Amino acid sequence: MKYLYGFILLLVGISACSGTAQELVIVDDGVSAYSIIVPREATPLEMKSAKVLQDYVKRVSGKQMPIIKEGDNATANAIYIGHTKKEGQVVLGKLPNEAYRIQVKGKDVLICGGSGKGLIYGVYTFVEKYLGCRKIADVPAITPEMKTVKVPADLKEDGRPQFVYRESFYPASRDPEYLEWNKLQQFEDLWGLWGHSYNKLVPASKFFKTHPEYYALVKGVRQPTQLCLSNEDVFTIAASELKIRMTANPDAIYWSVSPNDDIGNCTCDKCKATDDEQGSPSGSLIKFVNRIAKEFPDKYITTLAYGYTHRAPRNLAPASNVYVFLSNIDAYRDKSLVDEPSAAPFRKDVKEWGALTKNLFVWDYITQFTNYLAPFPNLLTLQPNMQYLKENGIKGVFAQGSGDTHGEWAELRSYLTARLLNDDKADVKKLVEQFLQDYYGKSAKFMLQYIGQVHDNMATSKRKLDIYGNPVNEWNTYLNPENLDGYSQMFDIAEGAVETSPVYAERVARARLPLEYTVLQQSRFYGIEKFGVFEKNSKGEWEVKPNLKEKVARFVANCKKAKVTELSEGGLTPDQYQAEWDAIFAAGVVPTSAVGAKVTFQFPYAADYPAKGPRTLVDGVPGYSDFSYNWLGFYGTDMVATIDMGTAKNMNGIKLVFLDDPRHWIFLPPKLTVEVSEDSINYKPFAVIETPIGEDRYEKVIKTYAAEAKAKARYIKVTATNLTALPVWRARDNKKPMIACSEVYVQ
Repeated sequence: MKYLYGFILLLVGISACSGTAQELVIVDDGVSAYSIIVPREATPLEMKSAKVLQDYVKRVSGKQMPIIKEGDNATANAIYIGHTKKEGQVVLGKLPNEAYRIQVKGKDVLICGGSGKGLIYGVYTFVEKYLGCRKIADVPAITPEMKTVKVPADLKEDGRPQFVYRESFYPASRDPEYLEWNKLQQFEDLWGLWGHSYNKLVPASKFFKTHPEYYALVKGVRQPTQLCLSNEDVFTIAASELKIRMTANPDAIYWSVSPNDDIGNCTCDKCKATDDEQGSPSGSLIKFVNRIAKEFPDKYITTLAYGYTHRAPRNLAPASNVYVFLSNIDAYRDKSLVDEPSAAPFRKDVKEWGALTKNLFVWDYITQFTNYLAPFPNLLTLQPNMQYLKENGIKGVFAQGSGDTHGEWAELRSYLTARLLNDDKADVKKLVEQFLQDYYGKSAKFMLQYIGQVHDNMATSKRKLDIYGNPVNEWNTYLNPENLDGYSQMFDIAEGAVETSPVYAERVARARLPLEYTVLQQSRFYGIEKFGVFEKNSKGEWEVKPNLKEKVARFVANCKKAKVTELSEGGLTPDQYQAEWDAIFAAGVVPTSAVGAKVTFQFPYAADYPAKGPRTLVDGVPGYSDFSYNWLGFYGTDMVATIDMGTAKNMNGIKLVFLDDPRHWIFLPPKLTVEVSEDSINYKPFAVIETPIGEDRYEKVIKTYAAEAKAKARYIKVTATNLTALPVWRARDNKKPMIACSEVYVQ
């Protein structure tokens, strides 16, 4: 695919070959007096760099310049690549790691690079700036037609990525050329062991039964949540495992020694003494990691300041070969890290860790993990966030997007993040507009309008943008039905603008998936209400709304076409999503006399996930697999709900739906008591149901309790008793047990 962008080529003057010294003409109307020179003993990277340059010169101009080894017959003028003998004319000593220099010397052009990929970065910079090519996604590069290739005669450009580590975690990064062109990296290429690693170094499946002392003492009980870092055998086993892995992978630069993705750190006497002395559980972590780092002085050891280790120790500095990965997971995303109140602890962590070490990376989050396809208007925060990180001495950034699966604006976010990782002062407006033009063709201006409208509506709504949120309009008003209709009209126009171009049409359809997903998720949320799944037919019977089944099937098919492999961090596949819908359709509407009843609570429900508030229990809609909506939760208190049906009704039974999700500290109520009354004063017992807590488990279960009895009542009082404390096998500091109810059906 070729484009003509003349503004890229606005270089002043006439070529040196034609008269003045203000510019050099490398190719003139398909003819060139230049060759590409590589060192006599060229490295694989030097040969690759030369071939990349040769390839793109031919693509844009039609001229294939020869690649010649230094010392062989060559043209009078040349582009020198890598460590040729000419390099000394423009580089004294060595360039820094990953740095590059592009310089004209006389009538020659030299592209030099430091260690690592500096040289290939320099070549792609030359290809983009002076050949007008662009690589914006995991699609073929854009190459304009240029019969004449020119460069300034006084050209001298130095460049180097501004962060040591740079990753934008999106599908485009699976394209090797996209990575090198945009100066990105992948943790798979740099880390021998990545992320949460305790269970990889000292696996609980192997050691916990026979050596529980290797693991964390939590509330007096050894649990396989984290390691006991004061245990000498743990250190010996971890160091030995690392040595084995390092021997098998000698080229890896970084090795992670980091807590599991859980809380429950060790509080044994020795670990606690260190943590108390340092004022944070990171004390025992850094003490342990420093010992590991001393064993491997030629390796970089990384660890996580995340969860219970986010606070820096008082004065225990990480070793010189230790890199600390700071997480900002708790910050909302509607404002920048500088302005967002919930990011204040992170800003404090940056300051305090920065006082102990200059080796800081940041684990950033730029998508909604519970719903990869949900509209997530955070594009305006990307640049100020990157600027804040750079200004505060952060050396590397892992910008976690949707990973290997397609997510909302995956291509745009990946590209924009990549550019900001290399230049935090980049012109974002220009980058976005150019990207949309390149990627969406004639629909670009409508896509830009859509982006602007969603961001404006988000700002007006004053809602918080949560990476664990949901596209439900009860609290995300920028996604209310009126706004969704407006967004849909914009996409209708965008699709019409490219209907004769299959490539662009497919991309616009992929960009529309978040709107389709939002409508489907909201229909689940509303159930039998307006915008819900079901409606009554002429016979007064509930049935699935017309075309909804087809809409779901079409969405699932489009997801597969767009390479959506997961709809959320939990791994929900399109086929599993279809299966969820099939179950909803098959279940239909459960009859209940309590729909629309007034509900009051003795204790407040959790504000984190408000669902529909009190009406959640009487909206006729069950909760599904995601605890974050359609479930009303109560932290550390009982759920005492009084349901007023308005008039006394004959009852044949009651069904109550609760969630068991221990991974999120949600448990079934150990005791359920149901009472009924006609006057709200005198209550009679209706049912008592007791549920044993059970053993260690993590599977998610939706349980319906059924109480079959006859009574006449207007008022129903449900007392769902919460646990007094978390069970030992799931006990954590700063966590309370939660009960979650989605519906009370009155038969």
